[in-house]
Amino acid sequence: MSARTVFMGVLLYIPNRIGAIAGNVATALVQIWANKARSLLTVLGIIIAVTSIITVVSMVEGFGNYVTSFLRGLGTNMMVVYPEAMRGPRGEFLKQAEMTIDDIQAVDAHATAIRRTSPVVWNSAAIEYGRQQLAGVMLRGTNEFFQAIRNFYVDAGRFFGAVDVDSGAAVCVLGREVLRKLECDEGVVGDYVHIDGQRFQVVGLLESKGSFMGENQDEMIVIPWTTAVKMYPYARKYLGFYVEALRETEIPEAEGQLVRILRQRHGLKAGDRNDFGIFKQDQVLQEFRRIRVIATSVLAGIVSISLLVGGIGIMNVMLVSVTERTREIGLRKSVGAHRRDILLQFLTEAVVLSTVGGAIGIALGYGISYLASLHPSMVPVKVPIWSVALALGFSASVGIFFGLIPAFKAAIIHPIDALRHE
Repeated sequence: MSARTVFMGVLLYIPNRIGAIAGNVATALVQIWANKARSLLTVLGIIIAVTSIITVVSMVEGFGNYVTSFLRGLGTNMMVVYPEAMRGPRGEFLKQAEMTIDDIQAVDAHATAIRRTSPVVWNSAAIEYGRQQLAGVMLRGTNEFFQAIRNFYVDAGRFFGAVDVDSGAAVCVLGREVLRKLECDEGVVGDYVHIDGQRFQVVGLLESKGSFMGENQDEMIVIPWTTAVKMYPYARKYLGFYVEALRETEIPEAEGQLVRILRQRHGLKAGDRNDFGIFKQDQVLQEFRRIRVIATSVLAGIVSISLLVGGIGIMNVMLVSVTERTREIGLRKSVGAHRRDILLQFLTEAVVLSTVGGAIGIALGYGISYLASLHPSMVPVKVPIWSVALALGFSASVGIFFGLIPAFKAAIIHPIDALRHE
């Protein structure tokens, strides 16, 4: 047999098979339409499963994108360095490790992978404005680089500058939640408030950031760190500081440099534990991504169990269909149909049935996700394309898997027995 003959045979075979499959699909659609109620009840499990998968994945992805965006808004090339509590062999507290402005200036001067630093004094304070009082508000003493490092800018007034920091000026910037609880508006800019009994001029208002991990980022007062150590002298020896790496990819290099500098300054020997801690923003982002993937997989896996229920329903109905159409199978075989033709016909019907159910489920999932996103308290919800492809693929696979037994049963029926069937 020549190569040309084989090639021509292949060219003729492919259109014939495509035509046979198209005919089977058309027959399947006719059968579904002829038994609309039964077909709908049959694929109900598939519809519920696919709707659940689309909705759950969309919700998880929506919340995931929201949190990821929030974390990136805090700055992914940022680190926070703080003095750690020193503990004994049994874990008992001994003393607080010290960290001063000299340590921070040394890091700023010698760490080449670090763009800038900002000392920080952590405390809580009471604030008064007119007759309104608010206690337990987060107070942060920083410098003029706080905005750029934390990606946390003012949207009214101004942030304090280097001159305010150097002079220890009594100026402050307020978060939006502080503004709300003090029952005042943006007119407070330029006015005066009292923070822990001391008079401060409000020079700006921070943009709204929202809450994260139970901490409201908008309930914050920011003042120059030099002013903060005047108010709380003990904090002078226990400063922390924000660090901004040159780029996100250089965080490991920046971390290594500041660890080396601080260990040298604190006289730590090889084998001694660091007396300071380092919190990296990208660690939270990476951990959240991992949790997000696990949560999406687990939830999608749980709701996918209903696909098995839908598949069993399809198999049962297809078995009934084979019994009802036994004479049809006998007639087809008597006029020359092969076993593979019968097998492909019923298998195609099962796949079409489950795919139709999957398509309905996808439409419902889109509708539910869209309605959910309209709620004012809901994060933006967007159905990822990969979840649609996954849902369709799973539903078609269920049709193939659970349609094999009925299709095989139809294929092995003897034509004589089929024609005698009543």
